[in-house]
Amino acid sequence: MSKELENVMTNRFEKKHLIALVCILIVTTIVWNLPTEVFHIDGLTVVHQRIIAIFVFATLMWISEAIPSWATSLGIITLMCLTVSNHSLFFFRGEEGEVFGKLLSSKEIMATFANPVIILFLGGFFLAIAATKSGLDVFLAKNLIRPFGCKSENVLLGFLLITGIFSMFVSNTATAAMMLTFLTPVFAALPTNGKGRVALTMSIPIAANLGGMATPIGTPPNAIALQALNDPKGLNMGVDFGEWMAFMFPLVLLLLFISWRLILKFFPFTQKTINLHILGKVHRGWRMWVVSGTFIITILLWLIPSNLTGIDANTVALIPMGVFAATGVITAKDLQSINWSVIWMVAGGFTLGLGMNDSGLADLAIESIPFHSWSPVVILIASGAICYLLSNFISNTAAAALLIPILVTICKGMGENLSMIGGTSTVLIGIALAASSAMCLPISTPPNAIAYSTGLVKQNDMLKMGLIIGIITMVIGYGVLYLIGKTHFLG
Repeated sequence: MSKELENVMTNRFEKKHLIALVCILIVTTIVWNLPTEVFHIDGLTVVHQRIIAIFVFATLMWISEAIPSWATSLGIITLMCLTVSNHSLFFFRGEEGEVFGKLLSSKEIMATFANPVIILFLGGFFLAIAATKSGLDVFLAKNLIRPFGCKSENVLLGFLLITGIFSMFVSNTATAAMMLTFLTPVFAALPTNGKGRVALTMSIPIAANLGGMATPIGTPPNAIALQALNDPKGLNMGVDFGEWMAFMFPLVLLLLFISWRLILKFFPFTQKTINLHILGKVHRGWRMWVVSGTFIITILLWLIPSNLTGIDANTVALIPMGVFAATGVITAKDLQSINWSVIWMVAGGFTLGLGMNDSGLADLAIESIPFHSWSPVVILIASGAICYLLSNFISNTAAAALLIPILVTICKGMGENLSMIGGTSTVLIGIALAASSAMCLPISTPPNAIAYSTGLVKQNDMLKMGLIIGIITMVIGYGVLYLIGKTHFLG
């Protein structure tokens, strides 16, 4: 009965959110109706201007969070279908031409919900649910932590590495919640006045945030960057799962070791040994073998280059979905635990990119704005800094969804000038890296919020560690991306 009561409508609405919503709608309406000459873009059409207004709407909504971020993404898709598509409301239609512009395909707008990268992400969610349901996560944690022994410093390193590895394939939120659960009996054995508890608690969000960078499914900003890099109508670079991991996985391992030394420096253990007992049930039966086998096959196929197997990473993601559904590992009820709000947010970012590209707005901006004269170094530093700052206060998915479509256009306009910083991939993957580096505040990421909710971590400690590790991550990360670009590893 209590669960039923939790899911009922109320009339509650925060006044500040209502004021923000009204102000944003007014600004959007003004941009929508401004004379086209105001934008100083030759050839700007009515459709282009509407897409600019929708972009302004998305930006302000995501920053203010007047409505939930996923709701903003659904709003973007709805607005585009109703106002700039071939099935828009009759009073928004006009005769296609130089003045009105070209209407978008409503089918393509709606297809962003089923973009191949969305399928890739869903495959990751299926793996995560199956691992939790079968107890594979508990089994792996028990066996992976064993080689680290009982020495406190080594146990800390073990939790950092295991959390980081789990969050490469499982939601960092779920990983953080699970690993903190494993730590509960450890806290009882540590002195309350020591810093050991803080060190272990702090290690979980740091490792979860960093670990997500290693794979395309580790965190939504990675998926948004990958889609932009591989878009057949855009950059079409053909970056696959294995190529991404080839340089991001070693980077993450290095960052986890650096984080280990920094945590020990700021929060040293007073108790030198920890007797660790990870609790949790492991399923004993044939379905456990199905989950384990599917996990291994899926990850191997993701890592093997697609030109050898003939299937890309997005198609591989269908394997766990099909196998787990057919064998009963995943049921209809389990689908309710998928974080659909993340899927909607990613789709909203794809829709913004679609609107800019298919309407011709991106090409028009390239022709009208002298991007080629802009400094690549300034673009690289400014885009990373903006993403880092935004991601500390709003959803990192929203920050990436907002910035990447703009940067794709800028990078196209800059052309060969970007070669001095390693090319377009340095800028776009840099956004994903900057988004994951933002971990200064409890509100910055869900793992941060979960760790802060334990009461063991103070906000100033989180700010200090988050800022230091974030800056180190961006400096080393951008250095690696520069080298990858210069060696043409990604083509």
